[in-house]
Amino acid sequence: MAEDKTIVIGVPKETYPGETRVGLVPGVLSTFKRIGATVVIEAGAGQSAGFTDSEYTDKGAKIVSRDEVFSSSDIIVQVRTYGASDDSAKGDLSKFKKGQLVVGHADPLGEAPRIKEFASTGAMLFALELVPRITRAQSMDVLSSMATVAGYKAVLIAADHLPRMFPMMMTAAGTIAPAHVFVVGAGVAGLQAIASAKRMGAVVQAYDVRPAVKEQVESLGGKFVEMELDASQAEDKGGYAKELGEDFYKKQRELMTKVVAENDIVITTAAIPGKKSPVLVTEEMLKGMAPGSVCVDLAAERGGNIEVTKANETVVSHGVTVIGPLNLPATIPYHASQMYAKNVTTFIQNIVKDGVLNVDMEDEINADTLVTRDGDVVNPRVREILGMATTAA
Repeated sequence: MAEDKTIVIGVPKETYPGETRVGLVPGVLSTFKRIGATVVIEAGAGQSAGFTDSEYTDKGAKIVSRDEVFSSSDIIVQVRTYGASDDSAKGDLSKFKKGQLVVGHADPLGEAPRIKEFASTGAMLFALELVPRITRAQSMDVLSSMATVAGYKAVLIAADHLPRMFPMMMTAAGTIAPAHVFVVGAGVAGLQAIASAKRMGAVVQAYDVRPAVKEQVESLGGKFVEMELDASQAEDKGGYAKELGEDFYKKQRELMTKVVAENDIVITTAAIPGKKSPVLVTEEMLKGMAPGSVCVDLAAERGGNIEVTKANETVVSHGVTVIGPLNLPATIPYHASQMYAKNVTTFIQNIVKDGVLNVDMEDEINADTLVTRDGDVVNPRVREILGMATTAA
């Protein structure tokens, strides 16, 4: 990675089962050319997302083997690095090089042992889930981008399973009443679900522990459900959701029971990084919903917000269909990859300027996202999970 040679950015094909996204798309390659970097892509890496090898070569990339991607690159871009993958990625650990930069999803707070294992490669791993919620980093926020896709797709899944139509219709056969949708959690995924359901003609209600989002919900045409709860500690200083304690969630469930019963669809989105998802909708609450109602639980990967949720399965409880989808962005890989690639490109522009690689650790974006370096785990939050001393040697 000397200054007198061109920075090489490599994109291997994803190996995680069902992962159809790709780290970079042809449309962003001109940006790397402008900052003095070249790009190498594993043959077929973008195929499942809808991007052919010829589209990459037309934009100046070189198509190479998987081994060459790892051996020739200064920066590796993945959708799922080893931490966010499974044992299918274990074979790549020996391919990483000391000092090589690796950028992607890493699930550092949920899979800390894998992060420790990755550290032994000597590579510098940047976990994009840890991008700070600051204005300057908004264009690098992969969690928000992927949540946008998930929120949209959750509504489509719900509509597909619901034995009703979404919009109100005045027909010769009579009036069709609109579907009623309740979205729990008005973060990025929730707001996109509200907007999508509203566009499809549903009557939409939403709830969030943060009263400040009421205006956002209403701006999208949803009705904000008011609950008298103290949620002043709902966010950490980085803007991410915090666990609030069982007493809080118990009270919340009591107040929510009536609202759940009034709706045909419930979409839950409450996830806490590195923690089990809070149960917001109990099995008892499902009994109050009309037969044929549908719940889509976007927190299924961390145990789910609905008591009966089973990850990657569809179950029927008291006549209500409860769906626990995983990795929804991979079901719309073309645009999910496009958004992800834009986030990654902006992140790399922050560390590569005029063809020179410079990881400034005074920059909080770099400092917060770096999790391994020189064979050690360096992120304080990950070290704490692993029971290591707070500060790396």
